[in-house]
Amino acid sequence: MIYFDNVSKIYPDGTVALEGVTFSVKQGEFLSIVGHSGAGKTTLMKLLLGEGDCTSGSVSFDSVDIQKVKMKDMPNLRRRIGVIFQDFRLLPNKTAYENVAFAMEIAGKTDEEIASDVPHVLELVDLSKKMWNFPRQLSGGELQRVAIARAIVNHPDLIIADEPTGNLDPINTYEIVQILKKINDLGTTVILTTHNKGVVEALGKRVITMDHGRVVRDDPNGKYAL
Repeated sequence: MIYFDNVSKIYPDGTVALEGVTFSVKQGEFLSIVGHSGAGKTTLMKLLLGEGDCTSGSVSFDSVDIQKVKMKDMPNLRRRIGVIFQDFRLLPNKTAYENVAFAMEIAGKTDEEIASDVPHVLELVDLSKKMWNFPRQLSGGELQRVAIARAIVNHPDLIIADEPTGNLDPINTYEIVQILKKINDLGTTVILTTHNKGVVEALGKRVITMDHGRVVRDDPNGKYAL
């Protein structure tokens, strides 16, 4: 499904963000990517989303070279990818329901589809009773669950979760991880970037360790080794 082929990324100031990175991700897999700040995790995700080009090598999504996708076609590619951010990035003047619905509106979904799907995904993340609450009325864990609902409502093939538990306490962290596992169990590929050793080892899934822009470990059994 996803293939990084000998990817390097060097920024104009000479900073080497990635160096000779090669790995693949199968459909339906759950992959955690770990590494200290500056290891290259964020750059990997940006290249996968088509936010910048590789200096060398290629990144493919379903056999399509992302660097060769025309700008006008990039929104179609990105609709197949749901992204969950550490800082939630919700619209403060819209309710939980409206934040999720907005993602469907952008994708061109009908009012009927929105009315059907939004309550369903909010129920999936256990927010049915708070769908009309505004972000300021929700806890950190609830905000992240709205962000997850928004990411999955258009039925993407891939979920990228970029440090989704970074601002959460252990209880909320556990709940978010359980939701991501549920999404994966339903067939969606999940890539998680995290610093949290407990999250990685609780998952027991494949882990790639990054260090100074290189893949230094690829463990199928969920070990966190830095």
